[in-house]
Amino acid sequence: MFERVLKQLRSLIRKRQYIITVHALEEMGEDDVLVVDVENVVLTGRIIERQVDRASRERKYVLAGIGCSGERVNVVLKLGPTSKAVVITVYREEE
Repeated sequence: MFERVLKQLRSLIRKRQYIITVHALEEMGEDDVLVVDVENVVLTGRIIERQVDRASRERKYVLAGIGCSGERVNVVLKLGPTSKAVVITVYREEE
């Protein structure tokens, strides 16, 4: 459904053209998620939802996938104004 966006996000991750927000880094620390896990989710996962920010009208995407440790991880990101992917938040899925 969002194949074009997913392809673009994957390309940016492969080229290391992404930014991880402070909020995402804090959440990663709390859930023991590594940068390599985030990359793996984007490169192998799927977009499960598109959200639109009410204030800015920006689109953000929720990707679900598997981290390197085998646990389910979700990554929320958007295409930023500098043509980089912006990782907004990261969290482990509750089982």
